[in-house]
Amino acid sequence: MAPIGGKDAHRSDLVFLLQNDQSQPPLKTPQHVDRMKRNSGDPYWSRLETRVWTVTLLMGTCLLYCARASMPICAVSMSGYFGWDKRQSGIALGSFFWGYCVTQVAGGHLSDKVGGEKVILLSALSWGFITAVTPLAAHVTKDPLLLVSLLRFLMGLFQGVHFPALASLFSQRVRDNERAFTCSAVGCGSQLGTLLIGGVGSVLLEWYGWESVFYFAGFLTLSWGYCLSTYLLKERGIILIAVTNIPYLRLVVDSHLQVFIHPLTHSCPLSVSSVRN
Repeated sequence: MAPIGGKDAHRSDLVFLLQNDQSQPPLKTPQHVDRMKRNSGDPYWSRLETRVWTVTLLMGTCLLYCARASMPICAVSMSGYFGWDKRQSGIALGSFFWGYCVTQVAGGHLSDKVGGEKVILLSALSWGFITAVTPLAAHVTKDPLLLVSLLRFLMGLFQGVHFPALASLFSQRVRDNERAFTCSAVGCGSQLGTLLIGGVGSVLLEWYGWESVFYFAGFLTLSWGYCLSTYLLKERGIILIAVTNIPYLRLVVDSHLQVFIHPLTHSCPLSVSSVRN
């Protein structure tokens, strides 16, 4: 092949390669393998997907306990601020578990029907929002004990589906030889979340007041839910094109028309920067 120089030469060579040689199969990147598995009807995650979901759900479980432990950390400050006695503080703290015990069985049944990932996302957005608005609700009402207890009860309802949804999701999407590690790794989020909110929450409580602890846990949860819905629960198409006129190159073109060059066996003096319409 003659030396290639200039932008037009790059474009013409790419057009020639893409039009005249597709004899070898496409390069099987991890994303391509995942797409083929979904098209073949395999319900289980690939190893790459399992790792990504493990980290994501670990963070979600961590935030679950951050939000759950926000009230116990702030209980003394809130009691002094609103004038609650020990009985009233106990009502505000214990109302969470009345809701938490109600949705345990219902959460697993619903996850089996509609999918554990959807239940986890919707519940996280709900209890994340409740956590974030708790300080505002407590300040605007004439009876903060009643409203805070009600919000904690609703928060328990939504958090009660988390672990049943995880069990349903793992049974449907994680292979048997990876399930034990995945479950134990995600379960570590409970201890990690307690440590995180215990350290960071204490600093926020001292510097900015008890409201900041709820804002911290609530907005982090909402951000996590947004990332989960945007990057993991949306299908993204991938187009793979193999270029074989040059034996040591393959081009991978994704759905955004970005071109990546993968060396196969030999070094290559040819470089291609980008392809634009």
